[in-house]
Amino acid sequence: MDESADARLAATLAPALALLAAVAETGHVTRAAELLGIPQPTASRRLSALADAVGAPLVVPAGRGIRLTAAGRTLAASAARALATVAAGVREVREEADPGSGHVRLGFLHLLGRSLVPGLIRSFRRRHPRVRFSLVQGSRQDMLHGLREGDIDLVFVAPLPDGDPALACRALTDQELVLSVPRAHPLAGRSSVRAAELAGEEQIMLEHGYGLRRIVDDLCAAAGFEPRIAFEGQESETVRGLVAAGLGVAILPSTGQPGTGQPTTGPVPSGVVEIPLSPPVYRTIGVAWRAGDPLTPVVRAFLDHARAPAPQP
Repeated sequence: MDESADARLAATLAPALALLAAVAETGHVTRAAELLGIPQPTASRRLSALADAVGAPLVVPAGRGIRLTAAGRTLAASAARALATVAAGVREVREEADPGSGHVRLGFLHLLGRSLVPGLIRSFRRRHPRVRFSLVQGSRQDMLHGLREGDIDLVFVAPLPDGDPALACRALTDQELVLSVPRAHPLAGRSSVRAAELAGEEQIMLEHGYGLRRIVDDLCAAAGFEPRIAFEGQESETVRGLVAAGLGVAILPSTGQPGTGQPTTGPVPSGVVEIPLSPPVYRTIGVAWRAGDPLTPVVRAFLDHARAPAPQP
């Protein structure tokens, strides 16, 4: 018999396999029948039909009860493992259907893990303490790929994936971008700087695939020049560290200040000065999910929480 035929037979005999596992647990057909809520004659017929189907006796009399044969023990052990897997799946589905528990697979850009994401999770878990989160960080490109593939439920990204029919999105907040320069840099004392003034500067950027890289590339192109790239990195904090070391300048999200409405990314590293751009430049941070896919109640609850207006201080 080939594997596909075995699978079809196993599916057909599923109720009898559950009975066999119960017999192995109780050592008695009547008790096993009571456990499953079926009449004892029905249980006996199912065991007999199961033995005929597999071509080997599965139980033999033992006093007032029965005991499993070697074949019965082998099949009952396999049935018990399969039933445990199914039971775990049922528990998981029930948890997902309960907005007070369940599991959220959340993707986000590295920098958003400093303040925005922890704050949202903290406030959400005050009301739903049993909800579990799996957190995935990476580039915008990687996060959106994981979302499209179904590996992630929700993604916090910037800029938003507008124009992608496979994804739905909603803006959450705007974050100002500023020029970060070494403290000894000639521009460090300026109150603002135009993007065109960076044409001759060595810039430190994130790699391609990051949303911020696309924004900076577009900003330089609009100012009429191609940036001189000194270094490329994968995290904004690494880029800031390179700026502090005097290795170039970088356009990065403002570190923000509590109470200003800007997402706070942390203190400015020693040796770095932030200068506003003129005119000001912002990136929109938003949340994205798969369009058309039904969201589990817990994922929907967290999405609604993220989209709710932030409480006023």
